[in-house]
Amino acid sequence: MRQLQLIIVSLLFFFLHPSLSSSRQSQSLQFKLHRRGPVGPHRASHLKPLFLSDLRRQHWIRSTIKRNLEGSKGYRPACHQSTSEAFEMPIGSGAYTGTGQYFVRVRVGTPAKPFLLVADTGSDLTWVKCRRRMDGMKEKGNGDGVRVFKPEKSSSWQPIKCSTDMCQKTLPFALATCPALDSPCVYDYGYSDGSRAQGLFANESATITLSSGKKTKLHGLVVGCTTNSSGTSFISSDGVLGLGYSSTSFASLASSLFGGLFSYCLVDHLAPRNLSSLLTFGPTVSSSLIPSTPRVTPLILDSRLTPFYSVSIKCISLDNETLDIPPEVWDISSGGGTILDSGTSLTVLADPAYKAVVSALSRKLAGLPQVQMDPFEYCYNWTSVGTEQHVPKLALHFEGAARLDPPSKSYIIDVADGVKCIGFTSAPWPGTSTIGNILQQEHVWEFDIKNRRLRFEHSKCQQH
Repeated sequence: MRQLQLIIVSLLFFFLHPSLSSSRQSQSLQFKLHRRGPVGPHRASHLKPLFLSDLRRQHWIRSTIKRNLEGSKGYRPACHQSTSEAFEMPIGSGAYTGTGQYFVRVRVGTPAKPFLLVADTGSDLTWVKCRRRMDGMKEKGNGDGVRVFKPEKSSSWQPIKCSTDMCQKTLPFALATCPALDSPCVYDYGYSDGSRAQGLFANESATITLSSGKKTKLHGLVVGCTTNSSGTSFISSDGVLGLGYSSTSFASLASSLFGGLFSYCLVDHLAPRNLSSLLTFGPTVSSSLIPSTPRVTPLILDSRLTPFYSVSIKCISLDNETLDIPPEVWDISSGGGTILDSGTSLTVLADPAYKAVVSALSRKLAGLPQVQMDPFEYCYNWTSVGTEQHVPKLALHFEGAARLDPPSKSYIIDVADGVKCIGFTSAPWPGTSTIGNILQQEHVWEFDIKNRRLRFEHSKCQQH
């Protein structure tokens, strides 16, 4: 059993705003996402490490927001270029490896080499596993063929010097030491589980395929080259793709060049490896993913929550009855608020909201025989009731009359054969709630950074 600890690794890889090496800048980009995690009878075995990993991530989220409140200036986006095209990358579930993430393949360097990266909207940092000639780092595979980046074989690799303002002021995880003016900008990051990652920053490029079919380069990326890592956090991926709201993220770069927006559609979190959907930069070009009647709500880009994307929840209802949740739970100024995070699996609710939601759901399911399934509070033997059991309809109501009606499998989740659990966890109050990737599954989510709007609509998301 592999532990799900990829969530916090998103703290080590940075992207800055570069330019696109093509005269066809009015195009757009898309990446396929692949998710890693268990299927079949082994589903229950990964839930405890998934739960613990989500807890560690929530601790990191709270720490990040606390630092912002203590004086971070936040991020001011660059100007966005208008475009009528997009680029796409396949994105899919990683259920087949025992993790709770979604993965996207990105081609890095010159010549371009493919890497499988965690798609993380909660991170402004991007990095790849790296081996320089002098490091002596051994390559290891894991069944999916984990790759390492070899910078000396890339003609576009340009190390960032530790004496630059970028290293000293822009890259927050860079070490303060600078033995010589031409020494590289390096990082050394420790994780809550004892894992560590060490490496250096450099400017690099990525190869993308535009919707017209033309391949081009995305230049000026700041890439974290992790040359030494220890612990279990890095077993299942080649690194992290930072999709957070920050000047250093891949999403900010790509969206600034492709209309100021990006979108993704997450397949079922237990989908097999051969099913994938799309991560898109620019207008959605796949007609099957264009929502016919999109729900629209303000996208809150608040410096207090950077690099997270926030939304304003008005209330939560169950079978059309509004639950009694204090309004300050959804108010950033009162210590609450809500973010969307593709790096968190289970949806995490601040304690007053968690108690209200779980209590209401458990009352509706009171007729079912309960079973114990650590770490969930309420689990049920579903085989005793067949397919006729009524599942209460949960809805999240956002500012602007937008309403998310997730399928019941996104909040009454399968944890073992014949066993379902109420799939929420709690966060301390005051604190931020997090809409995780399981609640986001089978929906198109479009982050319109330019106009500060979030659009979403139900979709099966399947492309292959």
